[in-house]
Amino acid sequence: MNTQEPPQTLSVSQLNGLAKQLLEDCFAQVTVSGELSTLSRPSSGHWYFTLKDDRAQIRCAFFKGRNSRVNFSPEPGQQVNVRGKVSLYEGRGDYQLIVESMQAAGAGALAQAFEKLKQELMAAGWFDSANKKPLPDHIRHIAVVTSPTGAAIHDILSVFQRRWPSMQVSVLPVLVQGEHAAQQIAKAVLQANIWHSQGKKDFDVILVSRGGGSLEDLWPFNERIVAEAIYNSSLPVVSAVGHEVDFSISDFVADIRAATPSAAAELLSPDQSELISRLQLLKGRLANSQLRRISRWREQLLSLTRRVRDPRSQLREQSQRLDDLEIRLGRQWEQAQRQRQQRLVAANQQLALLNPDRQLKTKHRDIQALRGRLQHAMKQQLQQPRIALKNMQQQLKTLGPEQTLHRGYAIISDHDGAIVRDATELEKGQKLRAKFSKGTAELIVGE
Repeated sequence: MNTQEPPQTLSVSQLNGLAKQLLEDCFAQVTVSGELSTLSRPSSGHWYFTLKDDRAQIRCAFFKGRNSRVNFSPEPGQQVNVRGKVSLYEGRGDYQLIVESMQAAGAGALAQAFEKLKQELMAAGWFDSANKKPLPDHIRHIAVVTSPTGAAIHDILSVFQRRWPSMQVSVLPVLVQGEHAAQQIAKAVLQANIWHSQGKKDFDVILVSRGGGSLEDLWPFNERIVAEAIYNSSLPVVSAVGHEVDFSISDFVADIRAATPSAAAELLSPDQSELISRLQLLKGRLANSQLRRISRWREQLLSLTRRVRDPRSQLREQSQRLDDLEIRLGRQWEQAQRQRQQRLVAANQQLALLNPDRQLKTKHRDIQALRGRLQHAMKQQLQQPRIALKNMQQQLKTLGPEQTLHRGYAIISDHDGAIVRDATELEKGQKLRAKFSKGTAELIVGE
């Protein structure tokens, strides 16, 4: 015989909630590789897409805040690796993957190679600040190692044109991505140093740069051959590769790392508008300095002229000074007298306040006030018991038997005067007494 209770009936919401909890507990973190499909980016900033392979697919949600860390622009059909947790969207009962990070396929191996080379070069001292060369105080000629058709050189030249149009820029054209890019970049850095040492080019600094892209796109700047060329350069090297969030091996080896190509151009060029403003400021300071000097000389001349004066004028001035001193002395005496008079008035007022008669009168008024309050409190204390007694008498009268009898009831008692409460205890022929509101009556129990 089956004694088990029937299974609990779940609502759809409860079932979906339990399924979501089970999925999230069993798959806290997973890494999945697949092809992007049906990628949508609504105004909320969240990304929703499908990840698929040749036999299956799964819906994915990549929420705002986390997707901002992706350093490439994902497109449908692209192979990616995503990391996240399995969950369930309860509203539709859809099984989905909540994505926390995304990398282009193959980025994992590249990231391992990047970290390995980084650790090797760090251990060799290639990143040490002691090996960094400072930038010259005045930069006039820059060798830019980049693609002549990329966005980076356009941004660099635009900044130079705005800030310092006289900056001399020599572009050493190279590939910035692809199989042969690293060799071309390293060769261009070496060539710039050779020209400088031979006096053919008066370079002040080398700028190695390119625009943003995926880790694969930026990989030439993570090659050992490029790092070695930058490290061995006798000229200072500035690295500006990718966006602000991108870091490459060339950034660590270079003497200075700039967040973007535009930032590198601003770093390497003075701002002409700022210099013009400074020149105007210095010009104003110089003019003010000359005016102050001329004014000081004029005052010295007048001072020397005043020293040669008539003795009678000096006597008149001394006499006037004596008159001033006499007037000031009189004013000070009068002020001192007023202050003493004020202190005396204040002392008299304080003495009046401390007079014993005044204090006795004040205490007497306080005692009278307290006596009145005490009498009032005693009346209140006596009044309250009277009211309570009257209320109790009224309650006793209301709850007493007289009121009950008055409403038509009677009190039945036996010949001993005991109150009868149970009719089953009476016997036939037994004599009883009934008390009414007005009078009593003798009763005999019948059948």
